[in-house]
Amino acid sequence: MAVTRVTYCTREDVQRALDVKETARSSRQIDRAIEASSDAIDGGADGPNRGAGLLKRRFFPEVKTVSFDWPNSQRARSWRLWLDQHELVSATTVTSGGTTIAASDYVLYPSDGPPYNRLEIDLSSTAAFDGGDTHQQSISINGTWCGCDTTTATAGTLAEALDASETAVDVSDSSLIGVGDLIVVDSERMLVTSKAMLDTGVNIDAGDSLTAAASDVSITMSTTTNAPTVDEVILIDSERMLVVDVAGTVLTVKRAWDGSVLAAHAGGADIYAPRTLTVTRGAYGTTAAAHDSGDTVARHVVPGLVRDFSLGLALVQLLGEQAGYARTAGTGEAQREVTGRGLAQLRKDCIAAYGRKARIRGV
Repeated sequence: MAVTRVTYCTREDVQRALDVKETARSSRQIDRAIEASSDAIDGGADGPNRGAGLLKRRFFPEVKTVSFDWPNSQRARSWRLWLDQHELVSATTVTSGGTTIAASDYVLYPSDGPPYNRLEIDLSSTAAFDGGDTHQQSISINGTWCGCDTTTATAGTLAEALDASETAVDVSDSSLIGVGDLIVVDSERMLVTSKAMLDTGVNIDAGDSLTAAASDVSITMSTTTNAPTVDEVILIDSERMLVVDVAGTVLTVKRAWDGSVLAAHAGGADIYAPRTLTVTRGAYGTTAAAHDSGDTVARHVVPGLVRDFSLGLALVQLLGEQAGYARTAGTGEAQREVTGRGLAQLRKDCIAAYGRKARIRGV
């Protein structure tokens, strides 16, 4: 199973929190839990309930055209259009009754956005919302829609050139990209649905080796070209390790990571990293295109509180499944059901900071 939507935490976030070994079985369970937690937050990435979750908004960008009725059907000013659950980051084209309204003839609010929740005609212009043949769906806005700003963080580069149809994408660094992330190359967005190991081209130096001891944490590499980075998970033989430091040709690692087993490794052994991403190309309204090796890869950044809340919901579901949803603390007369008070506080903080507030229309 692979994820089918943008998620607000990643498979790797959950695995690290639980120290769960990477297996097909655990990955399916984790992916299902994080998709469920993301659906609870935004009502689902697609379908009739989108935007109807706990926070009443979505936290990833989508390029699309949304149509609205002429403002008087909203009991609003004839020059003011409320966007309601359709929160706008940027507008490309605005048309009304088939007539294009120039960007200089409208204003987006609130002024400290995005996201923007309304569009108003600039009253100093001659523009107006035209009802066309009917007021229904007479206004169309094409642009980027999202319930938060579209902040991105650099996450390495492409390690190969891509045509417009390839779905297995090699990258230079897997430490900042997780399953469920939305990545951006040039103007194309791609949804990361799974990851696989790729030979980095780096080996344990021929004069070095590793014993099956947790204290043996230094690896001398054969080269620094394409070397693993800090916080990247590597695979040597069947043991996974977490890179905690890099100094010249020496890696410092945490052994037996991700539930794997300590083992001895000989000099010359290959070093792998999960740098092959399986992606959905042209995701969320963008267009698949060719890209060059070395092009920058960026990752869409989900607001921190939203990420933590999604992670908390996913962990509760996974731990609840393991305990048959009968988790208790204490013994005897002091035994009680675990209430998850910390998650309840995180829920309140998340709603206060990012929950979409209702607006009141005056008649």
